[in-house]
Amino acid sequence: MKGGEFDCIVVGAGHAGIEAAHAAARIGARTGLITLRRDTIAKMSCNPAIGGLGKGQIACEVDALGGLMGLATDATGIQFRLLNRSKGPAVRAPRAQADKYRYQDFMRAALEETPNLTLVEAMVSDVLAERDRVRGVRCRSGAVFSAPTVVLTTGTFLRGLMHVGTERQPGGRLGEPAADELSASLERLGLEVRRLKTGTPVRLDAATCDLDRLEIQQGDDDPVPFSFMTDRIDRAQVPCWVTYTNERVHQLIRDNLDRAPLYTGQIQSTGPRYCPSIETKILRFADKQRHQVFLEPEDEARTTIYCNGISTSLPREVQEQMLRLMPGTENARIVHYAYAIEYDYCPPTQLQPSLETKQIAGLFLAGQINGTSGYEEAAAQGILAGINATKKLRGEEPLVLGRDRAYIGVLIDDLMTRGIDEPYRMFTSRAEHRLALRSDNADRRLTEIGRSVGLVDDVRYTRLQRKRTDIERLRSYLQATRRQGSSLWDLLRRPNSDLAGHLAEMPDVRAAGYGPDVLEAAIVDAKYEGYLVKQQRVVALQQNLDSKKIPADFDYAAVEHLRCEAREKLSAFKPATLGHASRISGITPADITVLQICLKKLSGSARRAAKEGPV
Repeated sequence: MKGGEFDCIVVGAGHAGIEAAHAAARIGARTGLITLRRDTIAKMSCNPAIGGLGKGQIACEVDALGGLMGLATDATGIQFRLLNRSKGPAVRAPRAQADKYRYQDFMRAALEETPNLTLVEAMVSDVLAERDRVRGVRCRSGAVFSAPTVVLTTGTFLRGLMHVGTERQPGGRLGEPAADELSASLERLGLEVRRLKTGTPVRLDAATCDLDRLEIQQGDDDPVPFSFMTDRIDRAQVPCWVTYTNERVHQLIRDNLDRAPLYTGQIQSTGPRYCPSIETKILRFADKQRHQVFLEPEDEARTTIYCNGISTSLPREVQEQMLRLMPGTENARIVHYAYAIEYDYCPPTQLQPSLETKQIAGLFLAGQINGTSGYEEAAAQGILAGINATKKLRGEEPLVLGRDRAYIGVLIDDLMTRGIDEPYRMFTSRAEHRLALRSDNADRRLTEIGRSVGLVDDVRYTRLQRKRTDIERLRSYLQATRRQGSSLWDLLRRPNSDLAGHLAEMPDVRAAGYGPDVLEAAIVDAKYEGYLVKQQRVVALQQNLDSKKIPADFDYAAVEHLRCEAREKLSAFKPATLGHASRISGITPADITVLQICLKKLSGSARRAAKEGPV
């Protein structure tokens, strides 16, 4: 294989790699996307579902910036549900089961049609750098691809090791080899590498499951799309089913814990606390007599079933016995067995806010290599890494989304300032400004940004402008129209008002032809207006700290009155701004005050030196 030259190389074509390569190429960089096999692009190696609490908001944000995930989900989804529909808009989130084969086809076709993007089938073994700047990558075949920016999105492939009972097999995921050399390459470049663990449950032949006996879970009658470019989803949806473990299953697992890699010492690394294996569940929740298991079709034809809730690494025969003891799966045939996988990652405190590594200029990391879990978290990092790689090429300031601007900002800030000790998963509770960071307003928050970096086309931008205009027209009408001494806007704000349910039926509103998204936006804006005003005051104070940059070579050891613990943590994390420093665990307001005074003195000295000129 011959090598080549690119502006940006993306390694890995999972959910992070797809968004990174698509973003970089769309913005104008000559981009090479290197993947082991073209037919595994966008492979949904775990649950073929997009969205959920916190994750659904992220997927909508990726779409608003101009990414592919929302479009792909709307085009290939087989069941759509809006979670927390009965609760407030801030914690509602879309979720969809996708046809995993059609999802792959959609993404592969989208990449093949993207200008400036070349797909390369190869195994990358080395990242090449010179004088702390990335220069490209070398493949196992010997081919060298040169580029001034490289984005690594390696998923679970770095020294991946799969476990089923006492069996251990190197691999990045089922049927694919591990990338063993690449971890060593990163270590030679000075990056720290650690281990994490995740896992996946069995897949069943749907035809051998007795689904008619089980509780059925239908999709929503009025599916909410992920993409702001999708008007509506009209096609028929596929149901899911619910079964349960029982005491016989739990006893079987307890009897075989001496064969479970998680409890024999065979697996040393940490797994995701919020998506535990069934072994961990029965030990952690010993008082529970059963655990829910969702049987979710993996494709529209209902060929295979994903058993959501019984992730395990127990031996094959134990997995078979578990199924024999659960309602609906007594005669099910296993298509492929559950397994756990250990893999390498780079602690994300080694990153700048742009997702560029602090050690090697031009080298960006995105996805599970940063210690995250989930397709949505990966896609979010991927699109930011792709955008910032192109900004690096142009010598422009990176795009950094604040915690008040996007869940993506919360995600990246958490990784940089708090680090991880388990695979990171997004939840609405992690976002302190979640009232403003809703899935329904992601376009109003982020599409302008996507436009400014070159990702959002005229069609999407015109759509946003039209929506904004309609929302302002409706707001003006509601504020100007009075009923019983109050404006309709004020009535909407009242908790006990039923006006929201009748707004679409009002003659003037109906005649204006507002879409449901515009009506929903106006209603939510009215209800949250008072809270958002208060929240904005807090945001303004934090933005002031985030605007105060700290020099990359700042010597914390030389700062008088700074506590020893603060010096150690700040020296290790190297925060880019005072805002980042304030969010590091263990850093107190007093530490920030000391830093502010020191930076102010430093800035004053620099100004005086500049005014006096050279001696």
